[in-house]
Amino acid sequence: MGTRDFRPQSTREGRAGKSMPNSYKHSYKTGENFLNSLSVYNVGYQKCEPEYQWGPGVRDHYCIHHILSGSGYYSTGKSSCRLSAGDTFILYPGVELQYQADSEEPWEYTWAGFMGSDAASIIRNTDFSKDRPYILKGKIPGDRIQDGLERIYLVKGNTYEASVAMTGALYSLLSVFMHYADRKEPEKDIRLTYVEKAESYIGTNYSYPITVEDVAAYAGISRSHLFRSFQDHMGKSPKEYLTEYRIKQACRLLKETDLSVSAIAYSVGFENNLYFSKAFKKQKGLSPSDYRLIHL
Repeated sequence: MGTRDFRPQSTREGRAGKSMPNSYKHSYKTGENFLNSLSVYNVGYQKCEPEYQWGPGVRDHYCIHHILSGSGYYSTGKSSCRLSAGDTFILYPGVELQYQADSEEPWEYTWAGFMGSDAASIIRNTDFSKDRPYILKGKIPGDRIQDGLERIYLVKGNTYEASVAMTGALYSLLSVFMHYADRKEPEKDIRLTYVEKAESYIGTNYSYPITVEDVAAYAGISRSHLFRSFQDHMGKSPKEYLTEYRIKQACRLLKETDLSVSAIAYSVGFENNLYFSKAFKKQKGLSPSDYRLIHL
């Protein structure tokens, strides 16, 4: 089955020689990430204006871009390269980068951003790497990549069902990159092993009043060693990760249950209701009560 073109009619007509806008952007950003193992953060497609640039900057999630037409430049502190139609590149969380459309033939691409505890492990089993964050045309059939990204876009939505559908489509896309990879099951960085062990402990015990010291003890390393490991692989501290995880669970309870704010605070590991409210507002920009009201 061939790849369906999910861009607007006016954009598709441009391929047949009819009028076509110089640039466009259609994107969808999810409201909440319901799934901890892997969640789609955003998905979309864009035809850039000449020399359109993002960065230098840092993303807090992974993001795969597949180039449909044109060309541009992708740069990190370690590498810089020109990429064109058929090539695919990835943005790593916590890595400073920039990318820019060509001045004569600006690129048109489709993308999907994602995060979660499974993300790093999956990407390590593809041909993407921080030293070479791109896969050139011909390595993987381009229609399989485009079709995978299209499927994510077509099932987009902010419900729990849509989140599961988007994540399912994302897993299928990532399996394509794994299938065509030359390097599979690479040797793990020992620090990554500690991070994954810590993530597992947090996912099981976040509802208890655990501390970063508890997490480090479970991983079998010092608090400072755990901090460095998280900074290297997650771009954030263990404390930030733990708090974000708890707030994510609190959001789910606020929307799906009638529990009081105080009960929810205790349910996600906050023994101090005032501290919970401050932490929640810092992350979400509004109080737990207000958050619940707008999601009724």
